[in-house]
Order: sequence, then C-alpha cells, then structure tokens
Amino acid sequence: MQMKISIKLIGPFRIGRFKEEVFEYPPATSVQEIVDGLKIPCSLLGIVLINDIHAGVDDLLKDGDTLCLLPFIDGG
Repeated sequence: MQMKISIKLIGPFRIGRFKEEVFEYPPATSVQEIVDGLKIPCSLLGIVLINDIHAGVDDLLKDGDTLCLLPFIDGG
C-alpha cells in the first residue's frame, strides 16, 4: 500500500517543479530518495523538515507526513 506524502518546496527548488503537492510513495521511503527523484542537488539542500521538525536525508517518511525542503540561504 502506498503512503501519501505532502511535499513543499521553497525558493529556487520550485523552479520547473511545484510549490506544494501530494505524492504517493512506497512505505519506508527516505527523504534522500525523494530529493533524488526531484533531482535536487544535495549540495543546495539546506534544511529538511518533516511535520515542521528538523530532519535529515536518511530519515524515513510515514503516511500523511509533510516534507519541506529549503535551500541554503546565501547573503550577508
């Protein structure tokens, strides 16, 4: 049975992709697998949130989770 994950992309990650959508994935899908599937370079990935809590790319998602991907912020 597939699980539904809401994915939110922030800033430049939206270019050519989407702002927020719900996708279906197999159980025990990792953040890294989703990042790879979206073709987001790991070198640009700054913050990962699962249900508004800091997470890592090795974390596994559960049905109904919201994954938010934010790029590194450059400036000063």
